Amino acid sequence: MNIIGGLDREFKGQVVVNSQELDHSQEARMDQYRRDEIGYIYQSYNLINHLTVLENVKLSLDMTTLTGTEREQRAKELLKRVGLIEHISKYPSQLSGGQKQRVAIARALASDPKIIIADEPTGALDSQNTEDVLQILNEIAAEGRLVIAVTHSQHVADASTRVVHLVDGQIDGDERLRPAYEVGNESRLTSKKLSLATSLKTAYKHFRYHKGRNSLIIAGTAIGLFAVMLFTGLGRGVNGYVNKQITDLINPQAIAVTRYVKTNVQGPNAQAANQRAAMQSMSGEVTAQKNFKQADINKIKQLAHVQSVQKLYSTSNVTIKYAGKEALAQSVSSWTSSNSNGSIKKGSSPKAGEVVLDRDSVAKVLQKKDYQKLIGKTVTLSYQTLGQKGQTVEVKYQAKVAGIAASSSGASYASGKTMVQAMKDADVKASAMALAVKVDSMDQSNAVAKQIDKIRSDGKRVFTATSVSDAISTVQTYIDLITNILAGIAAISLLVSALMIIVTMYMSVADRTKEIGILRALGESKRDIRNMFIAESLIIGVFAAVVATVVAYLAQIAFNSALSQIATYSFIQITTGNVVTVFIIALIISLLAAWLPARHAASLNPIDALAAD
Repeated sequence: MNIIGGLDREFKGQVVVNSQELDHSQEARMDQYRRDEIGYIYQSYNLINHLTVLENVKLSLDMTTLTGTEREQRAKELLKRVGLIEHISKYPSQLSGGQKQRVAIARALASDPKIIIADEPTGALDSQNTEDVLQILNEIAAEGRLVIAVTHSQHVADASTRVVHLVDGQIDGDERLRPAYEVGNESRLTSKKLSLATSLKTAYKHFRYHKGRNSLIIAGTAIGLFAVMLFTGLGRGVNGYVNKQITDLINPQAIAVTRYVKTNVQGPNAQAANQRAAMQSMSGEVTAQKNFKQADINKIKQLAHVQSVQKLYSTSNVTIKYAGKEALAQSVSSWTSSNSNGSIKKGSSPKAGEVVLDRDSVAKVLQKKDYQKLIGKTVTLSYQTLGQKGQTVEVKYQAKVAGIAASSSGASYASGKTMVQAMKDADVKASAMALAVKVDSMDQSNAVAKQIDKIRSDGKRVFTATSVSDAISTVQTYIDLITNILAGIAAISLLVSALMIIVTMYMSVADRTKEIGILRALGESKRDIRNMFIAESLIIGVFAAVVATVVAYLAQIAFNSALSQIATYSFIQITTGNVVTVFIIALIISLLAAWLPARHAASLNPIDALAAD
């Protein structure tokens, strides 16, 4: 039976069909032979449990050129012929033995084969079902098909037209009982290779049938994918928040320049110390130092990509009065190109004769309920310092409020010209604390900063320059490190997920060994079997990615809502790119996890697979 059906290669001799010898070593030719010529009816029925009656019959029709509608119509006609039209939506486990054998007969006829091989077709049936099956087989033979029944039953043999008797594999009798039926010459269905879409549909049906077990695998895989998406979004959000805080305080195109001071700090700590000093200078947290020479400032102005150089002045412990109330500003610094408008919450940056008040330490103290109404009002600023003769003097001046700012240093800002004029009026020498250098783009900040560091006067280094991009780069390094650690944890989870899929696929191969044999007997190729298992794994991967995406977006909403009490910023930022990446990762994991089990399934011997329990 297996030799005639093109399944068994281990034999000596020849098989000739329509005057042509079959070459059983040609895998593709044997697959086509089984699709075109052979239909199997098994004693044990060999129906596929996770497919309905209708779907079992349509299996071989999927390898024909019929349309979807035509395939379904033909399957229903065959089931009607064997008396099962009312059971098309049932599964094999819901049928009796006689009904299962009728489904097997309908499936064998579906692809319109020329040869029907029946292996003990009545061996598991009662007398009434035996008679029904014999009648159907005779009707099939009367249509002009060759029906070969392998049986130990004399009753079945007596129903045939010819009996070939075998003993120990040798023919010892060949008897003609009645004239053979005429061979039909009608046109038959045309076969084709199984499409990838059909393999995907078959895989989905099995996935759906075992949805409980597969749901656990999806959940496990989704956890790893969710972790990747969440940690990536968290890293992006935190990085963006820190950058925003820095750029709100300082213009990203600005470079802080202070007088070079030689220290004993070496290595990376020296760079960190210089960055900290520069940031303090830019925010007004500075101490007095030597004034800058105009000749040295001109050297900076001559550098490529430098747009402007401004002196930064800063005064501390400034009393600000308005309408009988007063507030103490920790510092008042001159507004330069290094300052960012992002720190101004209301109003605008200060021009000549104007000031920007810090919201929390000044504005809310002067006018608690509606501090924004201070914009446009005139306030008085005063502080104590040393005059040119070393005496204590008071510097006092008035300025109109241009805006309200909110900075982490609690600094207020005034026009540089206004501050310098007030110092002159009080006989105080105006000394710049630092220089604010503005470049034409942030990309040039580091390069210009390095050029400023190289400026020499009398053979000695003059400046220490620090760009905002240095601070951002340092912060990003730490954030990237944390993100990579979290991603490593997620990767371990993904590895576990991949192992889960591999185990699931091997279990699926073991559970479906007989199904593999059935599909090969129907004419499916090794490639078709491999595609089916890979498709099932991909389905698991896609569903896991979908679940991970939905959960990640819900987590993003929940976490950002909870963290909004800390800051009005989206700390978790999941992008379309993250979603695409997760789907790609899921597909790669699924493909890698399914490859070995799928190859193993495709390599199974169809005869051994059919014999599996």
